[in-house]
Amino acid sequence: MIIVDELPFSHLEGEGFRYYTSCLQPKFPIPGRLTVARDCWKLYLNEKVKLKSVFSQPNQNVCLTTDCWSSVQNLNYLCLTAHYIDANWKLQKRILNFCTIKNHKGETIGRKIERCLLSWGISRVFSITVDNASSNDVALSYLKNRMEDWNSHPLRGEFLQVRCCAHILNLVVNDGLREMHESILKIRNAVRHVRASPGRSERFKTMIKEARILEKGTVHLDVPTRWNSTFLILESALKFQKAFKHLGERDSEYAMMAGGIPRSEDWENAKHFVKFLKIFYEVTNKVSGSTFVTSSQHFNDFCKILSTLKHWMGSLDTILSSMAKKMKSKYDKYWGNIKNTNMMIFIAVVLDPRYKLQLIKWSFEKLYEKEDAEFLTSKVKETLFRVFDSYRLFGDNYQRSSRQDPPEISTQELEAHETSFAMEFEKEMQFNESANKNEVELYLMEALEKSGVQFDILNWWKVNSTKFPILGLIARDVLAMPVSTVASESAFSTGGRVLNNYRSSLTPMTAEALICTQNWLRNSPKLVLEELIEELEKLELGMVKFLLIIFFILI
Repeated sequence: MIIVDELPFSHLEGEGFRYYTSCLQPKFPIPGRLTVARDCWKLYLNEKVKLKSVFSQPNQNVCLTTDCWSSVQNLNYLCLTAHYIDANWKLQKRILNFCTIKNHKGETIGRKIERCLLSWGISRVFSITVDNASSNDVALSYLKNRMEDWNSHPLRGEFLQVRCCAHILNLVVNDGLREMHESILKIRNAVRHVRASPGRSERFKTMIKEARILEKGTVHLDVPTRWNSTFLILESALKFQKAFKHLGERDSEYAMMAGGIPRSEDWENAKHFVKFLKIFYEVTNKVSGSTFVTSSQHFNDFCKILSTLKHWMGSLDTILSSMAKKMKSKYDKYWGNIKNTNMMIFIAVVLDPRYKLQLIKWSFEKLYEKEDAEFLTSKVKETLFRVFDSYRLFGDNYQRSSRQDPPEISTQELEAHETSFAMEFEKEMQFNESANKNEVELYLMEALEKSGVQFDILNWWKVNSTKFPILGLIARDVLAMPVSTVASESAFSTGGRVLNNYRSSLTPMTAEALICTQNWLRNSPKLVLEELIEELEKLELGMVKFLLIIFFILI
């Protein structure tokens, strides 16, 4: 309870909690804060041992995300999160470390990550997703050199660095919004005016009723450092456009507002801005997910953004055209030379049975010149075959190194007709498979799966991994790869609640134990089972209602 609900240790000593507990069971001995702190630490150590055993399993590779944060204690924290697909083909996310770090220099970050991985016994790292700070480039360069000694992954860190797509999108859009258009400033000032005091809020609600607006809620305030809040403030303000018009006619204080109130042309400009920014907002939400596969869908978003920018650059609206050109310039800085992009982004699309190489080829032909499109398509295909050979060779070496002497077989077993046939048939199948096409060719030859809302890519690979065993191993790594660092950044929200102004005396070790264990417990079978029980109760209630309806119909 203390860990999952982020409660202070002193919560158990509170008068209200003690009274509540006494009503449930007066004889229950309530432990003190020190006892609870020790129990939390023991739970952390026990759960860590369980998680270590997961990473020690054969063929269990991990993808990592990492980021840094400064707490109210003026301490620098590094969060390291592991993403992996387990043996049941379920995407998992676990915070490995939430530890202090001396500074944000690249080599310091690299050394810290290395020590964290070695302490966990993790020796099979596929990728590390980081934001675009120059220090992260230094950190990844250091890690790549050091991992050559102990990283036992088949690719040996060849495609190690993945740049955070959400961070790049943030930079791209902020460049377009840097010189804020007058219409955006006016609407922002209008929203701030009506949200400045309870009296103004009530007056605005009255205007909403007079304008007969059925929309529930009210306008949103934005956060200047986040571009997506600009989209949200414009989107919400447009819903109450008539109310703002009524307010301008009735409220002299609002009408005389510094900078002027939004006019009809300002609202028209806002509609264009919202339509333009909505695409970036939707893509940011998609790539920021950590509970579902994001790597296989990122290429679609990549193409969608590029097409949108090219379309709006040719717009007759000079404002939108100028904004799109600035964004395209920033876009080209990070994604302009697609030849330098991590090839695993494209391999993830090929490993999606709905797209394979067909989508890659078609998209490249739409976006690039013919020669560039052909070169990029062939490079993706060549990389896939090379990765497949690396995994196959690694698997053969692993099997040879782990092979033991065969157990003794009895005379009856040797003489068994069925056993002999099975052994000979298996050898023949293996020979035919090696003589003919390999897994990649067979996979690419098959027809594409139909797209649909219910399509589950992990479930597809779970079913077909016996058919494509080597490709299945590649898919487990590539599909687990996150394309944003949001998973690590979200841990800082938890850290901000655990290490607030009233709990700033917690030691870094205790803070790490609380934050990591909370993440592990929230993904434990016990808590998941409780959610399933709630769903079953809802289904049972629905069934009871259904039976009652049938009963009354029969009557």
